[in-house]
Amino acid sequence: MFATLGCSPGQRVDLGDVSGNLIAAIAGEPDQLDPHKTSAYFSFQVLENVFDTLVEPDENLEMRPALAESWEVSPDQRVWTFRIRPGVTFHDGSPLTADDVVFSYRRIIDEQLTNVDKFSAVTDVAALDPLTVRITVAQPTPNLLTNLGGFKGMAIVQRANVESGRIATHPVGTGPFIFRGARSGDSTTLAANPDYWRTPPVLTGVTFRFISEPATALSALQAGEIDWTDSIPTQRVAQLRNDDSLTLAVTPSNDYWYLALNNARAPWNDVRVRRAIAYSIDRDSIVAATSYGTATVNQLAIPQGNPWHTDYDRYDYDIDRGKDLLAEAERDGVEPPEQLDMLVTSDYPQTVTAAQIIADNLAPLGITVNIRTVDFATWLDEQNQGNFDMLMMGWLGNIDPDDFYYAQHHTDGTSNAQRFSDPEVDRLLDAARAEPDREARKALYDRAATLIADQVSYIFLYNPAVIQAWRTDLSGYTARRDGAIRFREAVLNQAGAP
Repeated sequence: MFATLGCSPGQRVDLGDVSGNLIAAIAGEPDQLDPHKTSAYFSFQVLENVFDTLVEPDENLEMRPALAESWEVSPDQRVWTFRIRPGVTFHDGSPLTADDVVFSYRRIIDEQLTNVDKFSAVTDVAALDPLTVRITVAQPTPNLLTNLGGFKGMAIVQRANVESGRIATHPVGTGPFIFRGARSGDSTTLAANPDYWRTPPVLTGVTFRFISEPATALSALQAGEIDWTDSIPTQRVAQLRNDDSLTLAVTPSNDYWYLALNNARAPWNDVRVRRAIAYSIDRDSIVAATSYGTATVNQLAIPQGNPWHTDYDRYDYDIDRGKDLLAEAERDGVEPPEQLDMLVTSDYPQTVTAAQIIADNLAPLGITVNIRTVDFATWLDEQNQGNFDMLMMGWLGNIDPDDFYYAQHHTDGTSNAQRFSDPEVDRLLDAARAEPDREARKALYDRAATLIADQVSYIFLYNPAVIQAWRTDLSGYTARRDGAIRFREAVLNQAGAP
């Protein structure tokens, strides 16, 4: 079923045979390649180059035309009409039509797939003619474009590819590269799409190799065995800034890492106990240990430089304040915690490192942190079942504040594993979803964000940087703050080329 690459791990493809093929090292293997069903970042690193969306974010994360060349919105903000770009074909040569868009969106909605929450306001999706799609929403939905194009989980897929069952292992898209094969545990191979609706790629293809150890990936880059990687040891970043043999990008991101306490369990259902933990976490030490200073400490989700940022600095590192809050809760009959079950995953080593620091942080409160390290699949199961006192994870690829807040902090949010519920937060998030005025919308999110932190739905830790490195003979590639890996404009200058 899977094509092989004709080379062993660590062996560079013969550029005489595959001139212009870029070899990119990513830290893990895609779990599958169906963009509507996967939630794995490693999958989307590949799928970014295989599929397209109706619209897509530019370098400033503003939504721009993609498969839809234009759109208009009705005066009441309830009807969006998209004009599909003519002449676009899938990788097998079949034409893209409005029916493919309707099929893609109805599939997510009807089968309740991973990103169904993106359609929470949508009441109808219809094809008006072969190149026109109408989307009707229940109320004004100012973030609809971001929902439709913010990442490749909302890709336009081909019905035949889905109905054959091959999409998870042999996806067919409209993107700049065509899936050619995969080698389990080793690599995934793409070839350039010569009929791409934009300018076709200059590269002949891209091979994604799976190298889990950052030090190994960096060594492979320095040895010329790969051309690009985002698996960089953070402790080497300072040194690599002065390395003229490669290009290093350290780009501020909208991603964030957080702790979540289980609000469904005592004593974590008492906000004073949650605040005691928030005051007792040394974020600076966590950033130093997990990112060697490349991340930025933050007590909210949204970093400085993002237009949705608001200032917040309530939780300075203050063990005495933490002790006082626990004592206050105990006087009101809340039994002070002695043990804390902390769920982390070996697939994200920074969670394990941070957990060790947090265990030291909470010891003065009389709390013993029992670190439970599992693989990511188990982590997801335990999170979804509520089997934890506290967990640590990241939220990636954020653009619109609805991405940041609704799913995780609304009572009915699809990712509210901590079981947080606050009527005022719900009211603000519901109102912000339907507020077309940007300034008024920001004011709603500022208030919601402050309440989310005050009530300790999450203990926000830091915003990581997007760290990538590539050979100096790779041009036309830019590291993006949303972490999207786009190779469609990349150029690999071969040896001897100017």
